[in-house]
Amino acid sequence: MKQIIQLVAFNIPYPPDYGGVIDVFYKIKALYECGVIIHLHCFEYNRPQAVVLEKYCESVYYYKRPKGINYQRSLKPYIVVTRANRQLINNLSFLKAPIIFEGLHTCYYLNHPMLKDHVKLVRTHNIEHEYYHHLYSAEKNFIKRAFYRIEAFKLKRFEAILKEANHLLCISPNDYAYFNKKYHHSHLIPAFHPYNEIKSKPGKGEYILFHGNLSVAENIQAVTFLVDEVVDKINFPVIIAGKDPSESLVQKISLHANVRLIANPNQQEMESLIENAHISLIPTFQDTGIKLKLLASLFSGRFCITNSMMTDNTGLEHLCYKADSPEEMIEAVNVVLLKEFTVEDIEKRKQVLDESFSNHQNAMKIIDLLI
Repeated sequence: MKQIIQLVAFNIPYPPDYGGVIDVFYKIKALYECGVIIHLHCFEYNRPQAVVLEKYCESVYYYKRPKGINYQRSLKPYIVVTRANRQLINNLSFLKAPIIFEGLHTCYYLNHPMLKDHVKLVRTHNIEHEYYHHLYSAEKNFIKRAFYRIEAFKLKRFEAILKEANHLLCISPNDYAYFNKKYHHSHLIPAFHPYNEIKSKPGKGEYILFHGNLSVAENIQAVTFLVDEVVDKINFPVIIAGKDPSESLVQKISLHANVRLIANPNQQEMESLIENAHISLIPTFQDTGIKLKLLASLFSGRFCITNSMMTDNTGLEHLCYKADSPEEMIEAVNVVLLKEFTVEDIEKRKQVLDESFSNHQNAMKIIDLLI
């Protein structure tokens, strides 16, 4: 008999074009390919309904996510209380099948009496209160800063609900160490991703690439660091590519002669940019979760230069050049520009990524926990 599950997603997981929904979509795809029957529940608020999900799911339910200042008055986090829906709990309770809750966002009903006989798994995409504290630290807008700080406090308090889960599926070793110490029933299941094979090309590329969602504070901070501290001291073309850059970021990038911005590339264009770069230069200033841009760079790109916050305790440290200060980053770039990416480099990546980041193997680990 085939395994049946229910999965509650914080957003519509298609198209898979940013970190969290990439993990959700490719997890659904991998579980489907392992023979699992999936009933998907997702919140609809800034993305259209997606017919393609019906290819992988037995059923797809959509729930409108409300918004407004009234929800900020709740003692529960805004990202949680706006995902409470009576029809959702009715649908979940009706089918006696295990439930995967995607992120703390979707855990409003985790301790509901109607689900007391269900096997419940929570995918922890981040240590959410730490993530929101990082957002608070990086944000310049006063109103947004206040929201992130209050939300971080509420998330830290609400997190105790995770003791009601049967299993926690942690996305990174750091997160696993944190959650397992507090709640014990934790398992390391690395991020699901679109890569079935190493697509990196041997040889050299003609530019350095930073890629990511350019409307997110974390990536804005990284781009600002690169253009202010690094790129002017590199005698090589640099491309910055990603979604929805602000006008101020566009203006800042335009002041640098060797830097070109590619705004809103489609998925195929982004993959081509990563594959043909000589270096993926992708620092981060938030040591939360595991960054899917790092996996994209390693599966599809050539050399990867990043900092400690991106790689520490990921198992991917020795596949990257690590540089934390602007001076270290400039030196690493100048060293790598003289190198050719080799077949041996590709084989080294294959051994590491096939072992820890196989979608199929990680889907089977989840299936083993459903009984």
